[in-house]
Amino acid sequence: MSEAPHVQPRASTLAGLSAFSGIVLIWGSTFLVISIGNDSLPPVWAATLRLAAASVILLAIALATKQPWPRGRALEAAVWFGVVDFGVSLPLLYWGEMSVPSSIAAIFYASIPLTTALLARAMGLERIRLLGLIGAIIGLGGVIVLFASELRSDMPLVPLGAVLVGALTAALAGVLLKRGTPSSPITTNAVAHAAGVPFCLAASFLLREAHALPATSSGWFSLAYLTIVGSIGAFVLFAWLVQRWRVTATSFLAVLTPVLGAFLGATVRHEHLGPSTIVGAIVVVSGVVIANVADRALHKTR
Repeated sequence: MSEAPHVQPRASTLAGLSAFSGIVLIWGSTFLVISIGNDSLPPVWAATLRLAAASVILLAIALATKQPWPRGRALEAAVWFGVVDFGVSLPLLYWGEMSVPSSIAAIFYASIPLTTALLARAMGLERIRLLGLIGAIIGLGGVIVLFASELRSDMPLVPLGAVLVGALTAALAGVLLKRGTPSSPITTNAVAHAAGVPFCLAASFLLREAHALPATSSGWFSLAYLTIVGSIGAFVLFAWLVQRWRVTATSFLAVLTPVLGAFLGATVRHEHLGPSTIVGAIVVVSGVVIANVADRALHKTR
């Protein structure tokens, strides 16, 4: 017997924008925290520890608060989201960034709204909206301007391909999550994080990484922050938002987080912030505003 049609819940403008802003702030800061953690742990092994710890904590929260567990289409969507995002995209991006500059990875990451729009249309979830598409192109252009001074032509092709596939699968993961019926974001993420652990662990062994716990306080801080704030906080908000916003609108997180990451790097690690960075940031924000204002206006006319 097929499941009954479901209606996606809606969020108020204030609640939706608050969740969106919270995710941007958290994920923008993780660029800096990941770089700190990489001084203490191999990258994919660090990602594996992060996923495993987050899944245990989310399970404990779900049991303590008696959250309903996803079933049927919701369970299927949670598993696929975890496998694709945490099991495939995450290790590809972590491994690729061992050779590819984070600036180039950010440009691929900023292409997610475009990819998401095409995938959502192909799966019959959302139609492509012209202003949203224009906003995505503007946002991608802004990120390219943001990191234009760091573009290089001598990058290794295999790691570059890994980052590209990682960005594509990250977009696919969001669309797969959107296909599911509404469910608790806490239990959804408990399932998703657990589903991604074995794939991430396998990738770590394939890369022959060392498997030990952090040996420094900065390593423990990085692991704790990425687990509690980066995974539990941000991904619970993300799952909540995807169920209430169009997945294409939600995907614009991908063009804002590199901007914040660049400014945090300049502030904390004193990385150079040139004129192109300022111009690029303005262009990125303009693209996001165009797309999301158009999306909110369209909802009001329904």
